[in-house]
Amino acid sequence: MNKWEYATVPLIVHATKQILDQWGEDGWELVQVLTGPDGNGLVAYLKREKA
Repeated sequence: MNKWEYATVPLIVHATKQILDQWGEDGWELVQVLTGPDGNGLVAYLKREKA
């Protein structure tokens, strides 16, 4: 059975691609993007398999 670890990352609108590309380079897969808890901005939810 696979085991996963998760991360939440605030996204800056003018740097979204760069932020997601960097996390992707580190092996993280984007699961979902939602509005932040304060109703402003976006938060990315990512996962990767534990080694």
